[in-house]
Amino acid sequence: MNGAGHDIRYERKTLVLLSLGFGLVGFDRWLMAPMFPYMMGDLHLNYAQLGSLIGILSVAWGVWSIVMGPVSDRFGRKRILVATMVAFSLLSSLSGVVAGFMSLMAMRAVMGIAEGTFTPASLAANSDASSPARRGLNQGLQLSAMPLFGMGIAPVFATQLMRMVPSWHWVFAVSAVPGLILSALIWRFLRDDKPAASPMAEADAPKPRWTELLKSRNILVGTVSMFCAMGGIFVITAMMPTYLVDVLHLDSRSMGLVSSAVGFGGFIGCFALPGISDYVGRRPMALIGFFAAAVLLYFFAHAGVDPIVLFVLLFCIAVFAIGLLSLLSGPVTIDSAPVGLVASAIGLVSGVGETVGGGIAPAVAGFVAQHFGLARVLDFALCSLIVGGCAAVFLIETAPRRRAVVATGQSAI
Repeated sequence: MNGAGHDIRYERKTLVLLSLGFGLVGFDRWLMAPMFPYMMGDLHLNYAQLGSLIGILSVAWGVWSIVMGPVSDRFGRKRILVATMVAFSLLSSLSGVVAGFMSLMAMRAVMGIAEGTFTPASLAANSDASSPARRGLNQGLQLSAMPLFGMGIAPVFATQLMRMVPSWHWVFAVSAVPGLILSALIWRFLRDDKPAASPMAEADAPKPRWTELLKSRNILVGTVSMFCAMGGIFVITAMMPTYLVDVLHLDSRSMGLVSSAVGFGGFIGCFALPGISDYVGRRPMALIGFFAAAVLLYFFAHAGVDPIVLFVLLFCIAVFAIGLLSLLSGPVTIDSAPVGLVASAIGLVSGVGETVGGGIAPAVAGFVAQHFGLARVLDFALCSLIVGGCAAVFLIETAPRRRAVVATGQSAI
């Protein structure tokens, strides 16, 4: 049931626009990976530099998510969303005209700043427009666009377009067009309303300071769980192609098939886990997600070399592991944010997750692979998921339906 005065049409319109926007964030972020083989010869790059290019964007994203979340809470969402979308779209396009590694690193760092600024503002704007009963599902649908566009569509788009254009430079140039069009649509249709209060906050409560986030048990626990979940899945995503070729000795075609499971599984998980959590609760869904991802990763590490079995297992791992990222950075954080600090809370949780899980964890995993063997990387990811699950035990339930069940004893469905 919708609350009195709730605008369901605006909710749906906002969901579509911001889901497409977050999809383009993922698209521009991961377009580098399928283009890298074409860029290596022209720019004299190596695989170690590819890791640096991926890592610098994650670190910049994480730091600026933390810094700019409070700015969104103070000045509103709309202007930030439009400005950052124009920025990262143009920067993606300019990646096609760089002359070497250092200029490309600088370009990726600035792109990370723009995308890190976009993230908390877009999730908070979605929350502002959503009915509390659908907040988890809507957040999940928005976040699901990133793996779909970034890990699923981007490689297909890039490799197919390369057959029709003279060089890889043109692929980056074309990538700016959808973002520029969508930024105009966001400017036209998104309201610039005052940021909404947290659903757990009292209507007449004074606006707290940013430091109030550090007093919230769920924000702190969610942050730890977030970087553990992100460390697990980002290590898997970064190392999987090399693992499949060098350890399991799959051919390139089979490797591509198996690796694509991350994007498609993540797409399902990003809206499935938050959506289900609206009914069964945030905490139970987080515990199920960590447990299932860890068990499935263990079986994956001992599954042999059948590409179909590997695809299915990796698909299911991504459903739960990437679904956890959506659940923790979306409804768990938003439900627990103090009034007026929704974007600040999202920025803190996702920012620390990006910096530690997306930037530091892959570097540590590379050290593990170098000194103890590539196969041990999966053990590192497994340990990360187990630690995250142990932390999630301490989450406090916040789902509106589940809280209503506790209060009334009635069915949540």
